[in-house]
Amino acid sequence: MPEGTKKSVYSVCSMCTVRCPIEVEVENGAVRHIWGNPHLLGGHYLCPRGAAGKVFQNDTERLQHPMIRDGERGSGKWKKASWDEALDYIASNLKKIISKHGGESVVLGDRGGPFTDMQKAFIKALGSPNYFNHHGACSNSVHNAHNAMTGHRRNTVAYDWKNCDYCILYGRNILESIGTKEAKDFIDALERGMKFTHIDVRWNYTAAKADRFLMLKPGTDYALNLALINVIVKEKLYDAAFVERWVTGMKELVAFVEPYTPEWAEKETGIPAKQIVTIAHELAEAKPAVILYQGWMTAWTENDYYFRRSIYMLYALLGGYEAKGGLLFNKNETHTGRKPLRKLVDGVPKVNKKRFDGVGWKYKHLSPDYGLAQMLPYAILKEDPYPVKAFINYRFDPLSAFPDPEAFKKGLMKLDLLVTVDVNYSHTGWISDVILPEATYLERTDPAIAKGGPKPALWLRRQAVEPQYDSKPKWWIFKQLAERLGIGEYFPYNSAEELIEWQLKDIGFQLSDFDAKGYIELAKDQILWDRSDGLKFKTPSGKIEFVSSMLQDSGLPSFPPYESPKSPPKGHYRLLTGKIAIHTQGTTLNNLYLNELQPENTLWINTNEAKKLGIKTGDTVEVSSNGCVQTVKASVTDFIHPDAVYTLHGFGREIPQQTRAYKRGMRDNTLMGGLLTVAVGGNCPITDCFVRVKKAS
Repeated sequence: MPEGTKKSVYSVCSMCTVRCPIEVEVENGAVRHIWGNPHLLGGHYLCPRGAAGKVFQNDTERLQHPMIRDGERGSGKWKKASWDEALDYIASNLKKIISKHGGESVVLGDRGGPFTDMQKAFIKALGSPNYFNHHGACSNSVHNAHNAMTGHRRNTVAYDWKNCDYCILYGRNILESIGTKEAKDFIDALERGMKFTHIDVRWNYTAAKADRFLMLKPGTDYALNLALINVIVKEKLYDAAFVERWVTGMKELVAFVEPYTPEWAEKETGIPAKQIVTIAHELAEAKPAVILYQGWMTAWTENDYYFRRSIYMLYALLGGYEAKGGLLFNKNETHTGRKPLRKLVDGVPKVNKKRFDGVGWKYKHLSPDYGLAQMLPYAILKEDPYPVKAFINYRFDPLSAFPDPEAFKKGLMKLDLLVTVDVNYSHTGWISDVILPEATYLERTDPAIAKGGPKPALWLRRQAVEPQYDSKPKWWIFKQLAERLGIGEYFPYNSAEELIEWQLKDIGFQLSDFDAKGYIELAKDQILWDRSDGLKFKTPSGKIEFVSSMLQDSGLPSFPPYESPKSPPKGHYRLLTGKIAIHTQGTTLNNLYLNELQPENTLWINTNEAKKLGIKTGDTVEVSSNGCVQTVKASVTDFIHPDAVYTLHGFGREIPQQTRAYKRGMRDNTLMGGLLTVAVGGNCPITDCFVRVKKAS
């Protein structure tokens, strides 16, 4: 770019999984500043992570060129390779594996989200059904709970903050672990007068804004909801017309919640019965303009699935679906009268083979869209249901995201081929055979995506600057691999621009239509369905099924008796983890700016418990479980339940090349031994981890 040249590029952030719309200021071919896209956000709002994308692009400690392992796995010995050399190596080994064990012996995992079409097309074209993402350690339980009851996943509905009158957040720290637009919408709603109850085991910045903050016993959120439902049905506070039209299984629900009174819940949760009755009345008074946040990272406990179901039951009882101020169904291209955006995966023949993780046959109620990543090490080691020999790991780090990384690693070490495609070093990349450096989101154009919502749109991540190092965009990497593997026909393009024009061919737009604002609006106004006769629940009955047909077909009960969460053994605490606005778990810890703001995590511990252990704020403590010990500094506070300790997830990086984050703070998931399991909702029960704490000697 000539000296003195300036331009502005609308794109989509990739510093976390929210993927906010951004405007990138470019001067003399370099990123000058990154803002939020004002056309979509109503201003230049952006979180610290988004603003720090500039230093991420220039970071000398990110991946810079292809590398092939040149020593034992995990030894950190690498050989710099050309792209041809690295791609030929991968293709040659994949051909041998597929020839001997079949396409299903190859597995592909990624972080999920809207930009997954290419990865899904690639693994499908290899003849494998085995795609999964990170949701086994994140949101599987809420997605699968909503799906079994309504035929919709969590992300097929949106919150109408603009018109909400009453909100409950269950452990959702919405103002610290943020999506920029949602945080702004939430603050706007509070300033407008929305009432807000925050329920958590610890006080946080979001709780400080609440009309009512309730600290409950860890793991008893489900008990609270059962008592709320008890009051609402007993006093007939529900939306009778909505329930009559759209709900099945009401009779069974009423019988189920009969013993779960507010007085019973007070003993379970520690929340006074009078408070529970008051909240039930407040919900009823505000209905249907209520939001009960279903949750983000919902891999909590064994019963998390039934807790998430209870949230959706409350929505149904309060008539909150497609209601002003409640949940609105996301609409897509077809709801505007257009054909859908073309997808690569739709052009690949269907694969009629069992999945390695049991989804669809052993776990009929769980969605293949998310899968069960936590089953991968077991499938590799046991070769059950068949040998799994290769794992293609795209922008994903199971050894950081999932509990018990040693157990996960044990399986990965047995693979014939482990490939990581990423922009950064990761723990999984560190033990890979080949690492391919992807260009950062500022250096590449990605395929267009359909952004569902009451007002659907098309979004585009667009290249703002040239790649800093010898990195390549995703569309190029998968195209090159596909050509080498004889499946190039399913990737009908030679450039990002050709791919996007191909995607847009049926929908009636062109690439240039993104130029003005960075997105294409598909509807001028919100599309709302008729609540009396137009709601589209994708269940066999066409209604919200409290008694779920899907669960019945899977031999699972819709209303199993409530079980109290496990209590910490004597001398132990339940380990809880969370997020902040500054970091995206392990992926941003080595960012120059963000590391300076938050270089390491600490351990929150209740004041009285700390006093018993002789611990003061700033002391180094040992946190141990199952023979694993981590050290971290203590933060002593009154604002956490005495049964729990808390830390930020993702710290304690063990990759020497990431010098700023290397061994800073504690690596929480190493303490979660034995939790690499499948709970009923498809999630790992991550918060069922109990640890000892003592002052370090």
